[in-house]
Amino acid sequence: MSLLFSSAQIGTLQLRNRLIMTPLHLGYCPEGEVTDRLIEFYRTRARGGVGLIIVGGCGIDKIGNAFGMTQLDEDRYIPGLIRLVEAVHSEGAKIVPQLYQAGRYAHSAHTGQSSVAPSAIPSRLTGQTPQELTQEKILEVIASYESAAKRAQAAGFDGVEILASAGYLISQFLSPLTNQRKDRYGGDLQARMTFGLEVVETVRRAVGADYPIIVRVAGNDFMPGSHTNLESRAFCQALENAGVNALNVTGGWHETPVPQLTMNVPPGAFTYLAAGIKQVVSIPVIACNRINTPELAEKILQEGKADFIGMARQLMADPYFPNKVIQGNSEAIRPCIACNQGCLDNIFRLKPVACLVNAEAGHEAELGSIQPTPNPQKILVIGAGAAGLEYARVSSLLGHKVTVWEKTKKPGGQLTLAAAPPGRKDFLYLSTYLLAACQQQGVHLEFGVAATPEMILEAVKKDTFDQVVIAAGSIPISPPLPNQGHQNILQAWDVLAGRKTPGQNIIIVGGGAVGVETALYLAEPSALDDESLRFLILQQAESDKELYRLLTQGNKQITLLEMAKGIGRDIGPSTRWSMLADLKRYGVKCMDETKVLEITTDGVLVEREGEQRQISCDTVIFAVGSISQNELYHALLGKVEKLTLIGDALKPHKVLDAIHQGYQEARGLRL
Repeated sequence: MSLLFSSAQIGTLQLRNRLIMTPLHLGYCPEGEVTDRLIEFYRTRARGGVGLIIVGGCGIDKIGNAFGMTQLDEDRYIPGLIRLVEAVHSEGAKIVPQLYQAGRYAHSAHTGQSSVAPSAIPSRLTGQTPQELTQEKILEVIASYESAAKRAQAAGFDGVEILASAGYLISQFLSPLTNQRKDRYGGDLQARMTFGLEVVETVRRAVGADYPIIVRVAGNDFMPGSHTNLESRAFCQALENAGVNALNVTGGWHETPVPQLTMNVPPGAFTYLAAGIKQVVSIPVIACNRINTPELAEKILQEGKADFIGMARQLMADPYFPNKVIQGNSEAIRPCIACNQGCLDNIFRLKPVACLVNAEAGHEAELGSIQPTPNPQKILVIGAGAAGLEYARVSSLLGHKVTVWEKTKKPGGQLTLAAAPPGRKDFLYLSTYLLAACQQQGVHLEFGVAATPEMILEAVKKDTFDQVVIAAGSIPISPPLPNQGHQNILQAWDVLAGRKTPGQNIIIVGGGAVGVETALYLAEPSALDDESLRFLILQQAESDKELYRLLTQGNKQITLLEMAKGIGRDIGPSTRWSMLADLKRYGVKCMDETKVLEITTDGVLVEREGEQRQISCDTVIFAVGSISQNELYHALLGKVEKLTLIGDALKPHKVLDAIHQGYQEARGLRL
């Protein structure tokens, strides 16, 4: 019997299953008021079968909030919150708000005032120094938590979650890195717990003994000099004694050097944090972070590592994940690939959240469900990359008869290249999903078909197709550099696809995303596989230092050259820092503001800081961008009445743009 879909309780709250949608900062409430956009987003997830939704974050005051966040600091927000609660309840799910105060992570550009914190220690996230809270102000903040909890109760929420993780205010009181107070709120661990415990105790008195309280905790701060799971266990035991009903265990701060949510984090990698806390408490524990398959979720529960499973981005990617599993249709789940392009990256840019794999996310209010068209068409799509497959998927849902011609032997286009570097394989899951969805919906896919204008025109003339969509992608650029006779010049795409093999001393020209990905693909050493590493660790056969060397030291010398300032500037901010850290870890030499003047017989001639120098190599790899492959479109323009150009064939851009454009063109709209 599935544990994941068995009913369970958090305090007095009965849930239909053990799947919890953990908080997401969405940016859908620019004025703090609940919007139709927020309501329909969460209504859809409730309809999809999740047991509990935690709305995050919900600001308890103005000084510690963030862009686009739901507010709980004034009574005027209650009517909108009631609408949200009723929408979720109508679909059979339960809902609680996360009580949010960012402390020194709040930015004055948004709040209009200086942030507050236990101590006046500058924030690396904002670059600003907060004001140190006086004891009087601390009591005011605690009172704000109390008032927010009362409003949540008045609005009909089924409980509250208190945010005490991720480097926000309660975390700042807990950590010796950010709490240097000399009063009763600072000092040893017990003293640093005081603020968080007083918040919980005050909220408990305000809402009564039976109202469920969850606390979101960091199982490990992953900050040098801060808390590990050992200190977190002590805090969680104190929280249980203070009347908390469940613990939602995540890890890390926003400034931690350890990736938490990026694609290179192995699925379920941080489950051990929840398991460590579960060993010392008797209340339910929720495991989170990169748990996005039903098999992994069930395994965690069956092994007793947690009592509930938390998912956020996976339920953004596919709100019907729970129902699909219950119905035995897991293969139809649209996967979250942890790209962060539309979610975390958008929040960092102060934009509402979107989802790379799900163009409907955040637009449920205006889109509604897909309904069959009264005028079905016979559509030919040229190209089985991300844009072409998404267009075919959505068009077939609308009732059109769709055929896809792809010149290569397999689908995915550049998704295959994007998946080649280490820690990026999740892009393949998207390709697999799109192919399966198209096949399930009756899309006719033909591979190894190199379309020509004549073939297409003949098919249209025979009334085989009413409409033609060109999604032929793009091709890499070869820069017009003088070549004095170098014999081994390759394109990054050929290297990533495994079609070409470089030598040992490599120069990559172009330090954007593709250049960085190619460098990581080539730099990752193959000295140890996972099984060998596990064996050596268990047998204590090598020192930690030697194992690290074996994992990071490859046999290639790689230099990455970029003409502009900065490496990987086109990579999203939530991912870029970790990829740059990997370049350094693997010994890739990075040189920005370096212009390549020519290719020489044994390397490249470059100019940097006004001086020219020769860099030797046995292989030059170009990663300088791509150009649209739109010759078919121009050849057919004026000859095919219904002709559309989408994806990279229209303009090279990110995968998110390709997916969203394919979706929008299929539905004939603009989001």
